[in-house]
Amino acid sequence: MDKDASTVRLMEYLCAHPDLFDGAHSTIAETCLAYRNFQSVKNHSAGPFPGFGSIPFLEYSSSYWGIHMRIGPSDHAKVFALELLDQFDGHTSAKSLWNSVKRGFPVCATPGHEPFSAPHCISYFGVAEVANFLIKTNRWDVNQRDSAGMTPLIWAARYRHEEVVRLLLREKHIRPDQQDTGCDRRALLGAAENGHEGVVRLFLDPRFVNPGNMGRRRRKTSRVVGLIFGKRYINPKGSDWRGRTPVSRAAGNGHEGIVKLLLGRGDVNPDAPDAWYGQPPLSWTADNGHEGMAEPLLGQRDVNPNSPSKSGRTPL
Repeated sequence: MDKDASTVRLMEYLCAHPDLFDGAHSTIAETCLAYRNFQSVKNHSAGPFPGFGSIPFLEYSSSYWGIHMRIGPSDHAKVFALELLDQFDGHTSAKSLWNSVKRGFPVCATPGHEPFSAPHCISYFGVAEVANFLIKTNRWDVNQRDSAGMTPLIWAARYRHEEVVRLLLREKHIRPDQQDTGCDRRALLGAAENGHEGVVRLFLDPRFVNPGNMGRRRRKTSRVVGLIFGKRYINPKGSDWRGRTPVSRAAGNGHEGIVKLLLGRGDVNPDAPDAWYGQPPLSWTADNGHEGMAEPLLGQRDVNPNSPSKSGRTPL
């Protein structure tokens, strides 16, 4: 009990005491989902979004069922989840979850798009078993955008749901380099920015990287694989609306392993400045005090340690 905030922090307590109850997370996931499927709760979807004061369990059950289910999956939770997701578009649960997501993530609404479709929801939560079922139904477009202009793949990559990313990349019609419509975020950039090395490795697989961006030894193999899997290419140098590339974002946040992965390709410019501030990756590293990150950058022959930004500031 957090007395200062007058809040019961149930999930944090259960995570700190995993042996307190047997199957605590699966039980809570099933309870949340069963509640979401009550007819009285469904009825709220047809009208204006209700205040949480009248139905206080609405916000928690909408925002956290997927987290509990990912930690403690169960057959019952899967059945309840599929029932909810089958009618998710326009459901009050989608509205409530979207409000929760907006509070923790900078999003720009895109007219004409639903807040969250079922694939967006399950990719955000990262429940691979349910995601696999939804993908196989072919009922939804795997490249569909939500109200933030984000695709399911962008959500899964940003929150390190590696297995969901792998499932989506297997889809024939997936466009892995698709940008959102607000800030030009790409799935690879989101994974690099947040330090998800395993996800970055999936995106740098020869099946998804344009042969024109690769060394000669790998181009021929990649072209053959591309013919088999379709030309679903990723540009490892693709930038966001401020002109920052994956290597710039990773370097600025101190993700050394990801920077080494990107620079190891040989076609990523380690000294490319962003379009907004004109800062190269080394300047972002120095600006944020990532000492360990400076060494691999300074070891690149193309990196100029005296490169100034638009304001004339050098890394030093």
